Amino acid sequence: MFQDRYSLAFKLYPYRRSADQDAAAAMRHRVVVMGGGPIGIAMALDLGLQGIPVVVLDDHEGVGQGSRAICFAKRALEIADRYGCGKAMLEKGVVWNVGKVFHQDRKVFEFNLLPEAGHEYPAFINLQQPYFEKFLVDRVREAQAEGAPIDLRGRNRVDGVELRDDHVVLDVATPEGNYKLEADWLIGCDGARSPLRQMLGLDFEGRVFEDNFLIADIKMKAEFPTERWFWFEPPFKSGASTLLHKQPDGVWRIDFQIGWDIDREKELKTENIRARLDQMLGKDIEYEIVWTSIYTFQCRRMKRFRHGRVLFAGDAAHQVSPFGARGANSGMQDVDNLGWKLGLVINGKAPEGLLDSYDAERVHGADENILNSTRSTDFITPKSKVSHTFRNAVLDLAERYDFARPLINSGRLSVPCTYDGMPLNGPDALAGGPARTRPGSPCPDAPLGGKFLLAMLGGGFTLLTIDAQAPEAVVADGVEARRLALSAGDDATGALCERYLGEARSAVYLIRPDQHVAARWESFDAAAVEAALMKACGKE
Repeated sequence: MFQDRYSLAFKLYPYRRSADQDAAAAMRHRVVVMGGGPIGIAMALDLGLQGIPVVVLDDHEGVGQGSRAICFAKRALEIADRYGCGKAMLEKGVVWNVGKVFHQDRKVFEFNLLPEAGHEYPAFINLQQPYFEKFLVDRVREAQAEGAPIDLRGRNRVDGVELRDDHVVLDVATPEGNYKLEADWLIGCDGARSPLRQMLGLDFEGRVFEDNFLIADIKMKAEFPTERWFWFEPPFKSGASTLLHKQPDGVWRIDFQIGWDIDREKELKTENIRARLDQMLGKDIEYEIVWTSIYTFQCRRMKRFRHGRVLFAGDAAHQVSPFGARGANSGMQDVDNLGWKLGLVINGKAPEGLLDSYDAERVHGADENILNSTRSTDFITPKSKVSHTFRNAVLDLAERYDFARPLINSGRLSVPCTYDGMPLNGPDALAGGPARTRPGSPCPDAPLGGKFLLAMLGGGFTLLTIDAQAPEAVVADGVEARRLALSAGDDATGALCERYLGEARSAVYLIRPDQHVAARWESFDAAAVEAALMKACGKE
């Protein structure tokens, strides 16, 4: 069974009685995270590494079911690297940058998601979600040993939530009875069916698509390369479309598009799944089925991600179709965005209103993901004869003509969101500066003589200077930006200049703790930098 093969990733935080259960009155905590999946654990890591006490409540004990999310994008790995577990994920994962698209038996398109050099992490790795969770929890255990105030509580199910003006009261059920606790802040990371969302009477808005996909994870020895292969109308007739990915440990993920009006119980019978696999692979290929599931495309989100002292992140806040790998990856970006903001608020260095920018920026990110996911879904699953004819015409043209290839959409793959026009952005005063590093953009990596730029950013505000003078630090109303002084000569490849200077001869960047650009100038101006720092902290 899959669960046995990956048993090392299970019971990551078994039930233990906590002191809160014996307290005479409900104990108060700074932050409680509801949900112990990858997003909840990452949230706890982000806050705990800042020294902020956080309690994670999960109704299981870290027990996953199947591989679920498998495609983790470059940005999610960079965030994990800042937490101290990115390297372990990269070492275990299957690295890939190339994808191929087929129509029937013909290859019509091939793409490379990271054609440029000079990045520490690849475009994607494939890694089963239980492993991803395990590496996060392993890092929590290390952080706990180093003094990080993180408390993981398995089999602590939240059965009730009461909102107060300045805190939240939770009713928690355990194998040894119920207890109450209080939280200054409650973060819902409890998944797409979020009990917290239901307790508060909140819901999703968006679309549910009339199509189903069968997932089969199989263990086999195969000659397929380490690439993403997608078939429209595959010649083996196992589904209207099919997706193939390689995972660690000789496991392969196959997705079959099987239609809307189906008998789910019948489709999940082993003999019927094997019939589809045999049609695709041929009867001479030996394999073992290790996990199966059926999912329905959904592109939905909550109207708002912040509700007073309650915030939502990950699938609890938004859902997208799996094609494009936007679920767990966008959830990691939620954590990346929320962690530093909540840290500043809790430490009294920013007003509570800063958290409204979490809602604004990540709703913007969710809408971008939903738009791309909806377009992918409409292309993969045409809703009429006309749209089906158009889709196939695009595929036929793409085989011969470059202009048609950008129209192919087998799942626009996850890239980090740029927060254009958001309230925290400062001025863009770098004449000739590259568009990719404008305010609101995630910082691209660059090689620096055996090191990489992103490894030097994060954990606080950074004043990045390239061939520009500036003080070692800038402080505005108690918030500090530490200087990182670089020169064009630090990177012999020219990537730093291309990505951060463009046509300019010098540059000064104010970079947020989540490695997004807050503002940029050609030279240092104390008043301008302090004003931008204040704005980035929600104080303007």
